[in-house]
Amino acid sequence: VVFLVLIKLTSGLLSSSKVTELVLDNCRSSNGEIEGLNDSFKELEFLSMANVELTSLAKLPTLSKLRKLELSDNIISGGLEVLAERCPNLTYLNLSGNKIKDLGTVEALQNLKNLKSLDLFNCEITNLEDYRDSIFELLQQITYLDGFDQEDNEAPDSEDDDDEEGDEDDDDEDEDEAGPPGEYEEEDDEDDGGSDLGEGEEEEEVGLSYLMKEEIQDEDDDDDYVEEGGDEEEEAEGIRGEKRKRDPEDEGEEEDD
Repeated sequence: VVFLVLIKLTSGLLSSSKVTELVLDNCRSSNGEIEGLNDSFKELEFLSMANVELTSLAKLPTLSKLRKLELSDNIISGGLEVLAERCPNLTYLNLSGNKIKDLGTVEALQNLKNLKSLDLFNCEITNLEDYRDSIFELLQQITYLDGFDQEDNEAPDSEDDDDEEGDEDDDDEDEDEAGPPGEYEEEDDEDDGGSDLGEGEEEEEVGLSYLMKEEIQDEDDDDDYVEEGGDEEEEAEGIRGEKRKRDPEDEGEEEDD
């Protein structure tokens, strides 16, 4: 129900002509169609209708730009000629888990000239003898069947390839911006070494000057102390001399008295 509402909103209010990807998995079709899916999706390139109980493709709308179609886990047993008429530019088609039994049914896909990848996994046709060789011979335009080519090489995941290319580009840009490693490290080491020496020299100069100032102050203090001591001794000697001079006079005065 939710998906049906979304389709109605898309086709009505949001302009379905601008939609390029549409996922309708697990919806329920009615009489071989899904309500809201029509020819108005002119720009649609990817459509997924997995497990929607489709029995045929007779009511599939014309989607001339559609490139990838997911129809897995439905009840489709034939009528594949409709795809070449309404989706002529398909490059990827997934019909796994359907009721396709014989090569005659698949033969209708010969008119899909751009088809490169076909998935029939878990269909009864895969039980036929020489199944893979027969399909590759019948549909010579395809490169991959059930995810592998004729030499059993796995098909690349387009999304992973895009991510890897994006990561490589980002790495290249980072290397270009950062420059060759090592140059900046050496410069940093040199700067660190220079700063250490500079700090050591400054500390040594500060230490020496500080000690020299301390010694100078100590010498000044010693001189002041000696001078002060000398003045006191001179004053004491002067007092003694005055006493010596004054003593005889005092004695004479006493005698006169």
